[in-house]
Amino acid sequence: MSRALLGSLLAVLLVLAGCSTGDDAVSRGSSFSFVSPGGQTDISYPPGERQEPIELSGEDLFDPSKTISTADFAGKVVVVNIWGQWCGPCRVEAPELQKVYERTRDEGVQVLGIDVRDYDREPPQDFMRDRGLTYPSIYDPPGRSLLKLKGYPRSVVPSTIVLDKQHRVAAIFLRDLLASDLLPVVRRLAAE
Repeated sequence: MSRALLGSLLAVLLVLAGCSTGDDAVSRGSSFSFVSPGGQTDISYPPGERQEPIELSGEDLFDPSKTISTADFAGKVVVVNIWGQWCGPCRVEAPELQKVYERTRDEGVQVLGIDVRDYDREPPQDFMRDRGLTYPSIYDPPGRSLLKLKGYPRSVVPSTIVLDKQHRVAAIFLRDLLASDLLPVVRRLAAE
């Protein structure tokens, strides 16, 4: 069997698997099915190819009685960053995300962190305080808030999901980012 035919067959199987239904939380709560074409780490979705809007939510990292949701940022571009204080690349990336937040919040862009795999709140809270991070973060050690992103590789940390103003997935980065990587993307989306 040729590589092209095998690749096409695998793509069809992935599409069919993404369309399957079931009774688990992933199937019921999903409105976005993730596929990394050709193993790409930077994926962009033009407006006509974006799927249904999604809502991600969870406990506030600093206040467990408070829930943070992407719905709190209606009409804004939302940069969702999956991070952990234990993650080396996150230490470099977090101040870059703060730069993006400071430079674009008046343009309708919101940065939202999702802290994963930290089973004690104190270290990630210190991480944010020590770096002067002022954007909010969801505290989600098991990564359950990401279950609505069917097929999304929750093991990739850091990674970033950019939602357009309607909260449809517009871009995904399966790597650490600099402000210069993200600024053109969020500004283009804010101008849509």
